[in-house]
Amino acid sequence: MIVLDASVLIAHLDRDDAHHAAARKRLLELADHPFGASELTVAEVLVAPTRTGALASAQRALADLALAELALPPSAPARLAALRVDTGLKLPDCCVLLAAEAHAGSVLTFDERLAREATRRGVGLDP
Repeated sequence: MIVLDASVLIAHLDRDDAHHAAARKRLLELADHPFGASELTVAEVLVAPTRTGALASAQRALADLALAELALPPSAPARLAALRVDTGLKLPDCCVLLAAEAHAGSVLTFDERLAREATRRGVGLDP
């Protein structure tokens, strides 16, 4: 399972995003792997499309990726708090790490700080 960060999904959906071409390229290269994202990450990704009236289109694009919405484990509140303290990352990034840890996945992100913390914690990266 490749756990996608919001930075990748937002770039995939937004043609004007600086990482759009890189996101499309990596997602195509990795298309034979299952993709997932925490439910909170998916919500974060859908904010801008909701604001602009493009929610249905964004949801179709995520469905085309066969993106699995990953539920966080019942222990999520305490584990997220510990991740926040240990890494200094914001909670949405902690959700990416926890989803990868809980679902034995690797992380695909354009966020250097998240990538560094994933590596430090032994979570694989898909560069």
